[in-house]
Amino acid sequence: MQDATNNPQFLTVRQFTEKQPAFTAGGIRSLLFYRGDDAEKSGAVVRFGRRVLIDEPRFLSWVREGGAKHIRGAA
Repeated sequence: MQDATNNPQFLTVRQFTEKQPAFTAGGIRSLLFYRGDDAEKSGAVVRFGRRVLIDEPRFLSWVREGGAKHIRGAA
């Protein structure tokens, strides 16, 4: 099995939600607004100019580890 850091799979928000229908575009955009810095620090999200790219394996791992457990408000 390859490590997610060695094999990034970048997708736009639209591409990601089409591939992973459990996630909605609005939900992802809300997550990026409130937790975008944390997602970037984990490597799950990369900003390429104005474009936001999601590294699918890292993002799913980050969500699985509880990175999106609390999106906004008091924890």
